[in-house]
Amino acid sequence: MSADTPSPGDDAAPSRAELQARVEELEEKIANVEAEAGTGQQKMSIIATKGTLDMAYPPLILASTAAAFGYEVTVFHTFWGLDILHEEHSKNLQLSSVGNPNMPVPNAIAALPGMDKVTTKMMEKRIDDNDTATIEELIETSLDMGVEFQACQMTIDLLDYDEDDFHDGVTTGVGAATAVQDMAEADIQLLM
Repeated sequence: MSADTPSPGDDAAPSRAELQARVEELEEKIANVEAEAGTGQQKMSIIATKGTLDMAYPPLILASTAAAFGYEVTVFHTFWGLDILHEEHSKNLQLSSVGNPNMPVPNAIAALPGMDKVTTKMMEKRIDDNDTATIEELIETSLDMGVEFQACQMTIDLLDYDEDDFHDGVTTGVGAATAVQDMAEADIQLLM
């Protein structure tokens, strides 16, 4: 037993001053742990790699929802995922009907020329009929909530995009090292 702990036969209870000192010591330890942990705000890091209409929604919905719950959210867009942030391309994202087992058309028909446009129009109608937010609305809402959208510089160069082609508020010129560091610091990491 420590010198501070009374032995079973010892009737002497700690004094009020000793208890107060212990409480202050514990409060200081808690404050130090909280300071080391930072603000306590949880962080989510998402990597968006696909730019089809159906694959644009998951990172945007999860990012805006996490931001609404107080998370610090970063979404790193690379390869075709970059089209989600591209001001013109994001208005024309297509739905791929080939190889998608949930499409209401068989692959043999889905492979016919023009079928991607047909299935995209079908999905756009469903989005409109259900009053679902558009890609542009989700981007704007997410930016307003503090979500940081990052555009991969290597992909910008590879696809010969101009940094001015992206929605206002998108962070351009971000490299993979920055994305990896962001993921390492995040509580939740998602690859889409």
